[in-house]
Amino acid sequence: MWGLDRLSAHTTPSGTPPRRDSYSPAPRRPYAGAGTGSLPSRPGLPTRTSSLSLLGTPASSTTSLPSTAHIANGSERRRPGKGTVPPDVPDPLQVLESILGGPPRKSAVAKEKEVAASVGRPDELVEEVDFGGLSLREYAAPGTADARHSHSPVHTHSAQSLEEYNAEKERFEELHKSIVACDEVLKSVETYLTNFQSDLEAVSAEIESLQNRSIALNTKLENRKVVEKLLGPAVEDISISPSVVRKISEGAVDEGFLHAIADLEKRSKTIHTKAKDHPDMKALQDIKPLIDNLTNKAVERIRDYIVAQIKAIRSPSINAQIIQQQAFLKYKDLYAFLAKNQPELAQQISQAYIYTMRWYYLNHFSRYRTALEKVKLHVFDKYDIIGEDTSAKRSGALLSNRGAPPSSHDAFSLGRRQDVLRNPNPNALTAYLAEEEKSAHYLEVPFRSFNLALIDNASFEYTFLSTYFAPSQNYHAVSRTFAAIFEPTLALGQALTKQLTESTTDTLGILLCVRINQHHAFELQRRKVPTVEGYINATNMLLWPRFQQILDLHCSSLQKLTSGLPNRPSAGAALLSSSSSSASSTAPTALTQKFANLLHGILALSSEAGDDEPVSVSVGRIRSEFEAYLTKFSKGIGESRKRERFLCNNYSLVCTILADVDGRLASEVRGHFERLRDAFDK
Repeated sequence: MWGLDRLSAHTTPSGTPPRRDSYSPAPRRPYAGAGTGSLPSRPGLPTRTSSLSLLGTPASSTTSLPSTAHIANGSERRRPGKGTVPPDVPDPLQVLESILGGPPRKSAVAKEKEVAASVGRPDELVEEVDFGGLSLREYAAPGTADARHSHSPVHTHSAQSLEEYNAEKERFEELHKSIVACDEVLKSVETYLTNFQSDLEAVSAEIESLQNRSIALNTKLENRKVVEKLLGPAVEDISISPSVVRKISEGAVDEGFLHAIADLEKRSKTIHTKAKDHPDMKALQDIKPLIDNLTNKAVERIRDYIVAQIKAIRSPSINAQIIQQQAFLKYKDLYAFLAKNQPELAQQISQAYIYTMRWYYLNHFSRYRTALEKVKLHVFDKYDIIGEDTSAKRSGALLSNRGAPPSSHDAFSLGRRQDVLRNPNPNALTAYLAEEEKSAHYLEVPFRSFNLALIDNASFEYTFLSTYFAPSQNYHAVSRTFAAIFEPTLALGQALTKQLTESTTDTLGILLCVRINQHHAFELQRRKVPTVEGYINATNMLLWPRFQQILDLHCSSLQKLTSGLPNRPSAGAALLSSSSSSASSTAPTALTQKFANLLHGILALSSEAGDDEPVSVSVGRIRSEFEAYLTKFSKGIGESRKRERFLCNNYSLVCTILADVDGRLASEVRGHFERLRDAFDK
């Protein structure tokens, strides 16, 4: 019954009378709260519709259920154009019950049976009931019923069986359940919208709060930018980044460590300067202990690093120059930082380095000297003096530590020995090759090898000391450090030079050593290494006197021969003549050949020297002795013409041998002998 009541209350959108497919023409009873306005309108929600038709028979109405969303909340369920229900109107349900016969209510099936029994079922039902503009009460009044029947057309009803109504009942019940479910959904949607509105209000309030906070933060940011612009440089000058502190405390010693040390030194200098100007500044008082602790930590790490590298130099078969280049020179600023902050510790480390390198160079050059002593050398003894008989047998013509047989050599000819000056090998003879060398050499070979290695190492060491210790040591301090390191090594070199030259009569070899030493002196000047100048001078003091001693031996030998010629002219001729045993021979003597070769070698080695050298004086002495010898020797020739021819031939041989020698001294000596030759060439 309730389902039919709810359906009968709807009107068509055009305002036509409601359908009369129910037992009562009373308007639909609104759902709870429909007339009180308890539920607000829900704009935007879809209208509730149903696809179910009211009747399943062909005679039933095809009009769909009207949407409840088209009825305004709180409005009466009346026909359009009518006013509101007066307050004294009785409950529509009661009116409907009175119309239907009053309580107790009967079921639709019972009512249908009663109506059918009393009145009779009409043949057809009227789909549209015309109320005539009357309300349900007026329409049901007795007086109005007669007028209504008099004016309205006769309604015809279609027959509908009980089974059809029972079938439709279940559909209407399902429709009612759907409507109730939709009401529940709408209630939940209403609750959701209400909560959503509250949330929106809260979000709006929070957005407003955030906006206020953003404005406040922007104001603070602008103020901070202004303060940072004023205080930023000052704070930057006295602050150290955590990365710098971490690098100095824990990082490896590399380029990054150097940058961290430089940054620390810069900040420390700035802080000390500001502390003098502003001794009461709180920030400086707070940062200064931290700077001091970080500086001490840096000093500790630098000390450990340098000491480890010094210890590495003492390792066997280690090249100290590699460590000096890659570990010391590459990070030379570390020692400067150490010397600035801890000068006493820096001095101790410097002393440890001196002792280590002193041992290193002495050890290596001692082994190198031992290897050079194994090189076979040509021996020049008293038989290699110009006035001695070269045909006499000599014991030990070749000195060899391994007892090799003697080999022939020309003691008075320079030959290719001058190549050591003209085309010098930039590399010294290695210790391995010196020990394995089988052939014999002249004394200038080991002399040059040892001194070349010595000046190369000395130059590198001096350059290293000047670069590494220069920030804390001046020139004199560096020179003292170098002397402390190389003093025993330089003494070793002088001992080797003395050993090579003290017993030899190799005039050209000694002079070659002098020229090699001079070349080394020029090279040291080019490299700007003045600390080895003392060693060069000391070597010259060993070589020049020995050269003078050998020339004195030559002069003494010539004097001895000259003094013995008048008494034994034939014996002297037999001894010194190479072409004939007769005293009347005019061929040059063998001594002239040796003298010319010796003089050629001396002048060739002096082509770049000046007249102020001891060579010019020595050449003058031996030349005078040779001329005295030839003059006295020519007196043994009876004929005057042969005598002059003899002298001319000897002087001509000397001029021929000296023809290709360059230099100022050579030109003077050659001119002198040419004048003598021309004087006797008649």
